[in-house]
Amino acid sequence: MAHLREAAVQERAPAVTAPRVEDATPRHLAPFLCLADFEAAARRRLPRQIYGYYAGAAETCQSFQANAASFRSYELVPRVLADVSARSARTTLFGTTYDAPFGIAPMGLSGLATFEGELVLARAATQAGIPAIVSATSLMPLERVATQGGARWFQAYLPGEDARIEAMVDRVEAAGYDTFVLTADVPVPANRENNVRTGFSIPLQPSLRLLWDGLSRPHWLGATWLATFLRHGVPHFENMDAFRGPPILSRHVVRAIGARDQLSWRHLELIRRRWPGRLILKGVLSAEDAVQAREHGADGVIVSNHGGRQLDGARPALAALPAIAEVAGPMRVMVDGGIRRGSDVLKALALGAHFVFVGRPFLFAAAARGQDGVRHAIRLLLAEIERDMALLGVTRIEALTRAHVERAPWAA
Repeated sequence: MAHLREAAVQERAPAVTAPRVEDATPRHLAPFLCLADFEAAARRRLPRQIYGYYAGAAETCQSFQANAASFRSYELVPRVLADVSARSARTTLFGTTYDAPFGIAPMGLSGLATFEGELVLARAATQAGIPAIVSATSLMPLERVATQGGARWFQAYLPGEDARIEAMVDRVEAAGYDTFVLTADVPVPANRENNVRTGFSIPLQPSLRLLWDGLSRPHWLGATWLATFLRHGVPHFENMDAFRGPPILSRHVVRAIGARDQLSWRHLELIRRRWPGRLILKGVLSAEDAVQAREHGADGVIVSNHGGRQLDGARPALAALPAIAEVAGPMRVMVDGGIRRGSDVLKALALGAHFVFVGRPFLFAAAARGQDGVRHAIRLLLAEIERDMALLGVTRIEALTRAHVERAPWAA
């Protein structure tokens, strides 16, 4: 009889179905279940040259591919029977608490991915409670990205010329930024053969091929290129210097870059003396350079091989991270390159990073679905992190340690 009463109760009880994440997701975002899903959609929307510029890397793409492979070479070590009901991914960096342990990396020419792309990325990041770094090669004035997008981190490419450095530092300070990121791994342009093969160049070269690629992507042509031209005219490099740079169709773009191969540690000291905010050195892959950065006044470093877009064969950032974290001292250590999953974020944090930055996936999200796409991409990555924290047995980002990762036997 007991089993009959139990069956009757079950029959009367309403069915309880766990809500699905996609039920609350707008239909136009429902196909995107992870960061990787945005790239295919972006490729369909963008002209071949633009997509190739974003997706490509230097020479054989060895370093680009090594970035992703480096995360697969580490295995997570979960702990069980831990109460993880009160977990949080909130992270404090330089005294500011962010809602996630990741931010959006600087990416040049974001305005070609979607209309006002720099503003799209900055606004989405601000709304999500994470930082976005404005690129020196963006197509929107850094002042506007700060006032309308809430951006407070700016990344610079600087020549080894004192006057131009001082003027640029002063401009960034006047715009209200509090974090100055100097990219140090671009003394000369990289050998990006993929750009040649797809027909991409800076300055953009008008051609029948470029025209055809634009016409074959009518959504991009109307919603991005023509909208930009009608609203702002031909896009310019707005932030390469203290003054407005040349248009992207100009033959003077290369000349405007200046002598980056003369940039040295002396110039980092110059910036430190003049810049009152936080100073970050990006593009560090050796422990020795991390020590130099610390001794020259940097508040932090971003361990990076430039997404594999500079020196092909350079070691992946994750491989360089542990040794740099050991010598960083009071500096904050950040990392970018190859991060595509929440588990990747947790591996980097366990190996010594205080924060991570993600680039291409958010740019592809912007190209695929605009600001809604970027917000959705941020939510997806944060959801993965929080889920993986529970599965790993931790409730706070600060609780992650080297004990939570092990080198895979096949990679040792």
